[in-house]
Amino acid sequence: METQHLSDAELAAQPAAYWTGVAYESLIAFTRAQLAEFGFTQPQYWLLRNLSKNDISPNGHGMTIAELQQAMSSYLRPEDDLEAAAAVLLERGWLTRDGEGRLWITESGDEARAGLKQHAPAIRDRIHHGIDDADYVATLKVLQQMIRNTGGTPV
Repeated sequence: METQHLSDAELAAQPAAYWTGVAYESLIAFTRAQLAEFGFTQPQYWLLRNLSKNDISPNGHGMTIAELQQAMSSYLRPEDDLEAAAAVLLERGWLTRDGEGRLWITESGDEARAGLKQHAPAIRDRIHHGIDDADYVATLKVLQQMIRNTGGTPV
């Protein structure tokens, strides 16, 4: 569906599910390409974030792949292979695995996580280019209302 030649009335009749799907795929592809330029996959970055006491992990304790999959269930994609992602991070020395199969972030892994996290504002800025905060907030509020209207619960 092309938007360049559609009037506002025609755009208002467009299916939101189609456009949110297109936006989702485009944003994920862009973000993953940006992370790849820094030598990471998105699942690798998520592993580091979920294991770091300086980020998402509340306590910095090790987790099994199954526990990590559960923790990331709302944003993992079907093609994401946490075991393969962890294997690369283990090779780099950014994770270790204990005798019970729990993954732990190392000091160098946390440094790598922090380094990559410094690039997040620039990635966000590229995604938000030409969109003022008021329009962005209005868009999110509309999406949240659509979620409520369809029986969902915005997080």
